Amino acid sequence: MVDAREYHERTKHTPQQFREMEFELDFDNQPRSWKVYADLPRRSLGAVVEPPETPALSAVATATAVPGSAPGEPPEVGLEPLSGDALTTLCHYANGVTKTLERGGEPVAFRAASCTGKLYHVDCYVVCGDLDGVDAGVYQYDPESDAFHVLREGDYRGVLAVATGGQEGVAEAPVTVVATSTWWRNAWKYRDRTYRHAFWDSGTVLANLLAAAHAGGRRAEVVAGFADAPVVDLLGLDPVDEGPLALVPVGGDDPAPDGPDIDPIDPEVLLDSGPVDYPLVHDAWEQSSLPDGDAAREWRGRVPADEADGTAELLGTHGPGSDERLELDPVEAETASARPLGNTIRRRGSAREYSHDAISDRLFATVLDRALAGVPTDCFDGGHGVLDHYCLVHAVDGIESGAYQYHPDEGCLERLGATDRETAGDLAAGQSVVGDAAVNVYTMADVDALVELFGNRGYRLAQLQAGVELGRLYLTTYAHRRLGGRGFTFFDDLVTDHLSPRAANQTPMTLFAFGKPA
Repeated sequence: MVDAREYHERTKHTPQQFREMEFELDFDNQPRSWKVYADLPRRSLGAVVEPPETPALSAVATATAVPGSAPGEPPEVGLEPLSGDALTTLCHYANGVTKTLERGGEPVAFRAASCTGKLYHVDCYVVCGDLDGVDAGVYQYDPESDAFHVLREGDYRGVLAVATGGQEGVAEAPVTVVATSTWWRNAWKYRDRTYRHAFWDSGTVLANLLAAAHAGGRRAEVVAGFADAPVVDLLGLDPVDEGPLALVPVGGDDPAPDGPDIDPIDPEVLLDSGPVDYPLVHDAWEQSSLPDGDAAREWRGRVPADEADGTAELLGTHGPGSDERLELDPVEAETASARPLGNTIRRRGSAREYSHDAISDRLFATVLDRALAGVPTDCFDGGHGVLDHYCLVHAVDGIESGAYQYHPDEGCLERLGATDRETAGDLAAGQSVVGDAAVNVYTMADVDALVELFGNRGYRLAQLQAGVELGRLYLTTYAHRRLGGRGFTFFDDLVTDHLSPRAANQTPMTLFAFGKPA
């Protein structure tokens, strides 16, 4: 069985691979981008309403599960019990269809969160107790209709509580959202690299979900440590086809009852294409699975609680070095863009062309400050997690073009060396448009160190954190009227080489380019 390090090596992009690639997309066998059950009942649990008017920049910049304890605090919100309307709204702004545009004379639906290839292989399931207007049950969210398929009736939250080893957020939440990936819906185009994309794309969905929950003042975090088999059984999945990736408990103070026994279910899913098997994807997922709740609890406990305990050394991350530093000056919450979260999500796009015009240093600083403030997870609630962040700066007022490491805690850039637009395009798998952008942001991780500390599931954690930060970069970019951005792929080892010696032990997880659209 392949381990995470081998999987990552085998799925790296290289210039030679691109030159020799003969793969062609089979458009006659393209899968649909949503799940269709043969005979499950579907019901509306509520209406989609406008989320709170909290500015997107404030909703995103929440490093802890409980909102209000991170930079850009959301306003005080009088919390009402979660209702069917609130639940439907959370799912809609995470993974629903937010706009339909005409392309080539045909209507094309666009989702709330970005997805590689616009293939939308991530689904959201809801496990809840009794809510206002909603009976306890297990539901699958249908993004086409904003309704929910009914998988099970009854309160099954205790199953998730046991699977996580009693993780506080899951054990106390009235609702937990489970994100999954149907492998074939992405592997149709991206083949073995789909396992990476599963976490990137679920991360952008969960970035929206966290923001929508935090905008409403509700507790929410990403839980990566859970026993996989009970979640598979609860949702009636075949993990060869579809696997659970992460849990997001929303709300609190509603303890889950003891988990009932799970009777097996096997709901029939209607296919419109013939799936091609890419065994490496399921193998990579399976080798990182945890067997039970005790293992999940032990896995979470591998992170030292104090930075003084050598966390950075264990994770392979880098604090500030001795190179030249530039202090950044992000805009304060009182004067930052007030574009509400819902409007920002609907506005979000994927910039295809950039002008070479410079962006202001304060806009640049604000995007980084809010998006990279730290992702609340079951391992790092309030910390910066397992990643480092690097910027290739091409056109920012007052900042010399070059390669930098961004240090979130210090709010500064550390200059590592020179770069240029042509090199930036070459690193991004030859996509010159990346060099046209004002800034390229790479998230990087030491995969060897993470596997040593966390086992193969550490790779999941790194890709998932990178995906959430990718989603937050989208939101903080599109919260500003004059900015646009997009995620891109890259030549893995060339990026490492360009950012060495600082990043010599690290490999890129994600790339986001932003600037002024052409």
